[in-house]
Amino acid sequence: MNVELRQLRYFVTVAEELHFGRAALRLHMTQPPLSQTIQALEELLGAPVFERNRRGVTLTPAGSALLPEARRMLAQAQELPQLVQRAAAGEVGRLTLAFVSSADYSVLPPFLRAYRAAYPQVQITLQEATSDLQLDDLLHNRIDAGLLIPPLPDKARTELDYLPVLREPLVLAVPTGLPALKKRGKAALNALPALPLIIFPRAISPGLYDAILSVFRDAGVTPEIGQQAIQMQTIVGLVSAGMGMALVPQSVSNLMRPGVEYRALAHTTPLVETGLAWRRDNASPVLRGFLELLRKEVRKTALC
Repeated sequence: MNVELRQLRYFVTVAEELHFGRAALRLHMTQPPLSQTIQALEELLGAPVFERNRRGVTLTPAGSALLPEARRMLAQAQELPQLVQRAAAGEVGRLTLAFVSSADYSVLPPFLRAYRAAYPQVQITLQEATSDLQLDDLLHNRIDAGLLIPPLPDKARTELDYLPVLREPLVLAVPTGLPALKKRGKAALNALPALPLIIFPRAISPGLYDAILSVFRDAGVTPEIGQQAIQMQTIVGLVSAGMGMALVPQSVSNLMRPGVEYRALAHTTPLVETGLAWRRDNASPVLRGFLELLRKEVRKTALC
């Protein structure tokens, strides 16, 4: 069956007028071709849609059932050009975005608010993932973009583009009540008691792992690696439980937990970078719109 929109439009006009002559005038055509089109539609559907008699024209039960559906289909067809134009402009569609846990306390919320305000019809799928998993998902086309911590491996750099969005120092997270931290101010690692270091496995973010250990090395301290955890909130939770200390990106201090104290470090720390990575060959208009807005937000807020 191949019902044409023209046939449905003619049918709806006749159904509204209940008169072939008036319907033909509305359609700027003569009555014979209109009648022929309706007859062809009835043959195609296998049932009459109008009852024709001397008193005039009425809808059959089949025609009454068809009328609302025909109107709906015509309305949808009218919306198609606008839908296609909006899709081409990245205003409708889907975006799958992954993010490291630290981004949830810094760049992710304001970026999502700005994007939702600019593109309310785009469906966003969010998934929290470590940098290594994001890179694998990007290389295998499972996500559109990822907020991760560099560096990107050599293989990834050949297929991915990258935009830095935030650079921030590391801060100390320790259990509250340490005698060495009774005074306010910056903390010196070499003045702290020998607490185990709570950190994530190096494989999931080697850049951040090495940056953390370099701070201890520069302070002349060799930390004892205690518990390992993948998510920042888990690391902070272990600090809260008195299991040790941690160095975390400054934005993680927005995660307030009882029993945890955050302090700036007296030692100079490398800046931890968070950035957005995406496939270079991803031509999605939705992704293009996201990138354009992200660049504006980065410039506006001077995040990097």
